[in-house]
Amino acid sequence: MLEERLSQRLKEVEARFGELERRLSDPAVSSDLEQLRTLGKEHADLRSIVEGLRTYRGLEGDLGAAREMLKDSRDTDATFLREEIGQLEKKLTELETELREALIPRDPKDDKNVIVEIRAAAGGDEAALFARDLFDMYQKYAERQKWKVDVLTANAPGVGGFKEVVFEIKGKGAYSRMKYESGVHRVQRVPTTESQGRIHTSTATVAVLPEAEEVEVQINPADLELDVFRSSGPGGQSVNTTDSAVRITHKPTGIVVSCQEERSQLQNRERCMQILRAKLLQRAEEEQRSKIAAERKGQVGTGERSEKIRTYNFPQNRVTDHRVGMDLYKLPQVLEGDLDGFIDALAMKDRADRLESGGNGAGDGAGDGTTRT
Repeated sequence: MLEERLSQRLKEVEARFGELERRLSDPAVSSDLEQLRTLGKEHADLRSIVEGLRTYRGLEGDLGAAREMLKDSRDTDATFLREEIGQLEKKLTELETELREALIPRDPKDDKNVIVEIRAAAGGDEAALFARDLFDMYQKYAERQKWKVDVLTANAPGVGGFKEVVFEIKGKGAYSRMKYESGVHRVQRVPTTESQGRIHTSTATVAVLPEAEEVEVQINPADLELDVFRSSGPGGQSVNTTDSAVRITHKPTGIVVSCQEERSQLQNRERCMQILRAKLLQRAEEEQRSKIAAERKGQVGTGERSEKIRTYNFPQNRVTDHRVGMDLYKLPQVLEGDLDGFIDALAMKDRADRLESGGNGAGDGAGDGTTRT
């Protein structure tokens, strides 16, 4: 027997499914291709839940009949009926779990490409070197997933690390896996420049932004301030004789993005707009969540050593994810892109948390899906 709250939610889904079937048969809807597509997708998404509910009711009926038969059965039939009742009860329990999980809204951004920002935080040159290690780790993870990585902009000091690097990852389900990497990453190791063998602690921040389409974020050109300058390489040396690098400032929010990786000013401007759209979409979603007092999962904090989601401890060959209390003693493999152990555990925790809270979570949204700024 389904508990009351779950039963009520399933009845609401069934009612909505029936309403959608009626609307889809309406000639007025059939002639509106956009509405037909939207309602058709929702109808398809709800079908498996409704079919599961109807299967559950059928099994409940079979279980009730079997129990009634057991009351009037002879000893020779009782064993068979008890076995059948046990199997039906097991199927009902499994189906109830499936129905609960099916009610968790899927994050609509999960299939999107992502823009990842890594910034060196506390720790000076060692933090910059660690930022490079994180970039290499994600690049190797992307290779394992058969995703494509494109560097959008990078600030590389002479030590060989990154003060900042922004890159795009393109591939199926990129955001669904990478979104758990947002936050402060901490490293504990002896720097190569340390003569006395002392362990230093440094940090880098990672932000993972779902790529935003132009239809999702409408930007007023009058709100943009465009600057062009010559591209520079390590140490600030000029690597381009033309003003191909681009910096765009979004005046209402103060967000500044720049790009100099492409050969032409037009290409760099397109890259800047791509990053800006992702940042504005993220900002709008943060404001929406703050109105309902929901803490943003992708918050990266200030970069202080005490704020961390994961610690990479070189002396102990240990990587710890503090969100799930998980320790893996295979630091080299993790830095080679073996991240699935952490990401699978985080995804499981996310599902459990949203199931416990009644299904509210990353998939929730409002409005028409367009941010105007």
